[in-house]
Parts: sequence; C-alpha cells; structure tokens
Amino acid sequence: MRSVLNFLGAVLLTIGLAACASVPDATAYFNSTPNRPYTLASGDRLRVLVFGQDQLSNSYDVDSTGSIEMPLIGSVHAKGLTTHGLERVIADKLRDGYIRDPKVAVEVQAYRPFFILGEVTTAGQYPYINGMTVENAIAVAGGYTPRASHGAVIMTRIIDGRSYTGTVPTTEPVHPGDSISVRERLF
Repeated sequence: MRSVLNFLGAVLLTIGLAACASVPDATAYFNSTPNRPYTLASGDRLRVLVFGQDQLSNSYDVDSTGSIEMPLIGSVHAKGLTTHGLERVIADKLRDGYIRDPKVAVEVQAYRPFFILGEVTTAGQYPYINGMTVENAIAVAGGYTPRASHGAVIMTRIIDGRSYTGTVPTTEPVHPGDSISVRERLF
C-alpha cells in the first residue's frame, strides 16, 4: 500500500512539475531546415500568369479551404504546394480539354499575415515583410507595453502541416503565418 501511495505521489509531482515547465527552446527546430521551399496556405495572394491567355492571368487569393478559384477550371487546391507545384496542377487542369500546351507561372504577390499578441501596444494581424525578425514584428505592433518581458517570446509555426510552439529570441526570423506571443514580465 505504501509503495502505491509513493508511486501516486511521484506521478502527481511529475504532472505538477510538467505543468509548471516553460515552453522549450524551439530556435534549433525552427531553423533546422532553413532552405525549405515556401509552401502556400490560406491568406497568400498569388499572381498566376497563363502565357497567351490574358483572361486566365490574374491575382488570386488562397481562400480558407486552401484553394484558388480560376475561370474555366474552377477550384484549384493550393495549400501545401510550392509555387512550382501549383504551376503543374494548373497546367494539368488546363491541358485537360482547354489549352493544348499551357505555360503557367505562379508567384507569391503577398504572403499571408503574421499574428502578434500579448504585451504589445497593438496586438493583431499584420502583413508579412520579407526578412522580418520578431523584434521588427514587435515594432510593427507598436512596441512593448510597460509590463512586457523583453526577453524571449513564444512563437507558433506550422511546419509540414503540424503546429509547433516554442520559446525563441527576438532575433528569430518571422515566417508568414507565424503567431508571436509577448509574455508579461514577472516583476
């Protein structure tokens, strides 16, 4: 009986300590594959050029389902694809009864926004700017509040369709779609 109580006490202590543990440092994981190709997701704005077909060349927003709506071919799934992958999908759909040998180019016209919350002056959604760091993102959000911790922040990033959250320094690069949370300082 005593060993069962000791075991239960150890389990409860472990659970309690785990609940108090801080978010692990995610910098190494977030930067483990820095040369990954950019994958499309909801919120991206794309410029699609179909050479010789002005009525199909236009800007398209990736909607909440991860698709774009194009004339003739309708809905085209874009989420999770690279721009090159989307070019192939669009060309294949156009080749299927519309255009004999379509030449398609896709480029990101505007990246999906990033989000910042917590102890910043104006939390919210902001347009992504290439080369932005967490420090720049905090400045875009109006800077720190008087109660903000100026150290590391908590960042959530989607990698290969899975959400990862961890503590990162303010020098960490921001990617489109990242969520940044500036914590309140303890004292």
